[in-house]
Amino acid sequence: MKNPAPLFNFLEGAILLIDKPHSWTSFDVVKKVRNKIGIKKVGHAGTLDPLATGLLIICTGKKTKEIDTYQAQEKEYTGRFELGKITASYDAETETTDHQSISHLREEDILTATKNFIGEITQYPPAHSAVKIDGKRAYEMAIAGQQVEMKSRQVTISEFEITKIDLPQIHFRVVCSKGTYIRSLANDFGKLLSVGAFLSSLCRTRIGTFKLSDAWQLDDLIQKIEDLKKA
Repeated sequence: MKNPAPLFNFLEGAILLIDKPHSWTSFDVVKKVRNKIGIKKVGHAGTLDPLATGLLIICTGKKTKEIDTYQAQEKEYTGRFELGKITASYDAETETTDHQSISHLREEDILTATKNFIGEITQYPPAHSAVKIDGKRAYEMAIAGQQVEMKSRQVTISEFEITKIDLPQIHFRVVCSKGTYIRSLANDFGKLLSVGAFLSSLCRTRIGTFKLSDAWQLDDLIQKIEDLKKA
């Protein structure tokens, strides 16, 4: 069964679990759903970057009042870091630079490094992010070539495991608090190993008790809405 809620009572309020497609922004998904169901009160509970996939919670009608509650819940991600390179955005959206040899790295080095990021840690969001600085989005300033000084934040990583090593790619699973940037984790992980790293793939698999396995594929949900309109 998909989505434990009165699924299509949109005005009264529905919670829609969607597997966000690659290259779509979170707002692209909100806009698509809003246009199909024909009401204005539609929002998402936690942004996913365009290159990320996975669980996106869409709330409609009166359920939009619960968005902050869902945003605050623990999140789980899987994905890959690529070692030996960095990017300005900390992910694959910008070009790689500062290529380093990783031939000296041992599996033990990689596995041990994760221990430095478990618990409450200090993290700096990427300059290429939606964080606002003096009313402007950081990524807009970064793209324009302006100097961007990001403020640190405290986040909590409760689980961080390497699930596969296939150099230069390493596969991971992370369970973390609201506000954690997995892109920053990738960058910091590469710094610790002194070879650099960027986030090459990311999928959000859980938000609180909501799971990706219960989510709609976007095309399937849109088709379901269209079928209901015809009924």
